[in-house]
Amino acid sequence: MVVPELRAWRAARPHVVRVARMVGPHVTRVTRAVRPRAVRLTTPQLTAVAATVGLVLAAGAATAAGPWDSTGQRTAERDWAASRTPEGGTHHARASAGRRTSPRPAPSAASVLPGLGGRASTVPAPAGKALANILDPLLADPVLGSVRTAVVVDVATGERLYGKGAEQVQTPASTTKIATGVAALAALGPDHRIRTRTVLEPDTEEVVLVGGGDPTLTARKPADGWADLGTLAEKTATALKARHMDHVTLSYDTSLYSGPALHPIGVNDNIAKVTPLMTDEGRLDRSTSGPAGRSADPAADAARKFADLLHDHGVTATAPGPSKATNRSQALASVSSPPLSTLVERMLTNSDNDIAEALARQVALASGEEASFDGDTKAMHAQLRKLGLPLDGARLADGSGLNRADRLSADLLAALLAKAGDPAHPELRPVLTGLPVAGFTGTLSGRYADAPTATGVVRAKTGSLTGVNTLAGTVVDKDGRLLAFAFLTSDAADPPNPEEARAALDHAATALAACGCR
Repeated sequence: MVVPELRAWRAARPHVVRVARMVGPHVTRVTRAVRPRAVRLTTPQLTAVAATVGLVLAAGAATAAGPWDSTGQRTAERDWAASRTPEGGTHHARASAGRRTSPRPAPSAASVLPGLGGRASTVPAPAGKALANILDPLLADPVLGSVRTAVVVDVATGERLYGKGAEQVQTPASTTKIATGVAALAALGPDHRIRTRTVLEPDTEEVVLVGGGDPTLTARKPADGWADLGTLAEKTATALKARHMDHVTLSYDTSLYSGPALHPIGVNDNIAKVTPLMTDEGRLDRSTSGPAGRSADPAADAARKFADLLHDHGVTATAPGPSKATNRSQALASVSSPPLSTLVERMLTNSDNDIAEALARQVALASGEEASFDGDTKAMHAQLRKLGLPLDGARLADGSGLNRADRLSADLLAALLAKAGDPAHPELRPVLTGLPVAGFTGTLSGRYADAPTATGVVRAKTGSLTGVNTLAGTVVDKDGRLLAFAFLTSDAADPPNPEEARAALDHAATALAACGCR
């Protein structure tokens, strides 16, 4: 006997497969993973999951949606967008002389998916009273602490459907990164890249390695699409040899930033010193995310690695020291980060504190503010105000959320997510595509194992400090409606139980996924 849920899956499966084919192997892997674990999903949810997992949000956002790494799906989506025809599809041969030589093309995404979250759906949004009946008891769980605020918004309309202490500000922990991502994309655009360069001071024959603020600059092999210090050394050596130079004085320039480099929380494995020049986030191991020992001087270490790489390409350099490039310097070479959209996605998926602080600095630079913790927060606040977001009482003390002085409301976090889903702001879409996927990616990969109705349907940024637990993201409800939610809790019992608190928040998000609250 086939259960109704499995029949629903079989009915929806062709749409999911078509979308996966259109947007590339990166999504196909996720879609295959969803299939056995999400058989309880409704047909509307499965269609919406195809949109959220496939990341096909709107034709205008094809270049803003993308992968969880530096390559892959964004390329596939550009191909898809460029090849849209009445037939649709991108990897199928055309018919010849009235005879088709390959399978019929998959339909264009617009005909399969009427818009993320059913923006064109006639299904009404959930009723506020019904949401309250479901969420109020869950958010009353004492493991969450004595302060609990929450908001649920219909992304299609921007309407607040549920609010509990909606405008009350409190410590948001890492959900602050949602605000950082929106501010960075608004200030710079999704295609902005951060450049690391070398210049030659003609008077002294000094080569200066100039940091541009890219924490993902890598000295590892393979570089996997990130800006590569080895490539920069090779290009620099070629430029020097063209000038008949094989022995140089080497220095490095970190003058782009000002103020303290050490985050207010002090020396901590969760973040390196905030400097415009570093490789691999100053990590002392081979990790790419999570806590790790960090270099005491990331800029000096990067310069020493650069000197070694120059030597590998036939140029001998002195031991590097700090300096500043002058306006007389001549360009030698440069490498650029992946687009800002990719950096935002990696920041959100992995809750990457180093990228978060680097993006906050980029907002300050783009806004004409001092590139420091103080300048960053002024600039980000100004960018969010331009978007008309509810900022009463809000305070951004850093870009990562590690600072307990951050104060955001559930109303603001939900509004940020709704703004990222607004068709008028496709440049903000990476804030949605970068959210961890329940049961599969980033900081949600180990959660929701016992919640098949939420697996692959909930996408959310996590936040956790001692006594503080937050969750903010999107969920597709039972009828395929996309909702944005924000749950902020604090003042947990002493000693706090973070695992139980996280599970309680996950239960609340799961309840939204199962909700047929009309």
